[in-house]
Amino acid sequence: MSGKLTGKVAIITGASAGIGRASAIALAAEGAHVVVTARRGERLEELTAEIKKLGSNTTIVVGDARDEKTAEETVKAALAVTGKIDILLNNTGMGIYKDLVDTSLEDYETMVDTNVRSTFLFSRHVVPHMLKQKGGTILMLSSMAGVYGFAGEAVYCATKFAQVGFAQALDKELRPHGIKVGAICPGGVKTEFAIGTGRTEEGVAQSTMLEPEDVAGAVLLACTQSPGSRIIEIQMRTMSESLA
Repeated sequence: MSGKLTGKVAIITGASAGIGRASAIALAAEGAHVVVTARRGERLEELTAEIKKLGSNTTIVVGDARDEKTAEETVKAALAVTGKIDILLNNTGMGIYKDLVDTSLEDYETMVDTNVRSTFLFSRHVVPHMLKQKGGTILMLSSMAGVYGFAGEAVYCATKFAQVGFAQALDKELRPHGIKVGAICPGGVKTEFAIGTGRTEEGVAQSTMLEPEDVAGAVLLACTQSPGSRIIEIQMRTMSESLA
């Protein structure tokens, strides 16, 4: 541990598994106090135990990122640590992969609320504090589906494009106040994401997709830029991607 983030406080949503969990460990390994939130409290407890072994600390907030109350409670918990919030990783997300004619209104609302509403809520409640402290980093965990459209993923792509657009607009809005905003856009990642709604456990296990730690490395990179530089977007794909 080089301690690049010692003294920093980071909020990570959807931290109970996958990229969120890996990112929490990566930031904690560099000294950050991570405030982790997700619906599965037992997973967060396990994460806390692992982070303590690294010599870092966590604060847990159990709740649904789609609920404004969760965002409010998480921000309050983060401020209780040192009175500031240095990093926000909007990681909460879900995918339902279906052709448009098979996508229900419920599918649509679930993806929009999980991917877009949660991003708005946490950003909306964090930004006022970053404005006061004249600094901070906000990252949207988007996807290559937020850069290119993919068949059978129209609504999912729409939500991920929304996150990228949100990041681009906030970059212009908040940069004059010393706040950095960017988007991390990985391709497929070996997590439990979308299993049962477009992916299978077997398919993920046998794939050559990115590892969660690969993406966490990009998150860490964006969070440790020098004061005079920022990363506005990182696109990531596996080395095994077809050249065709």
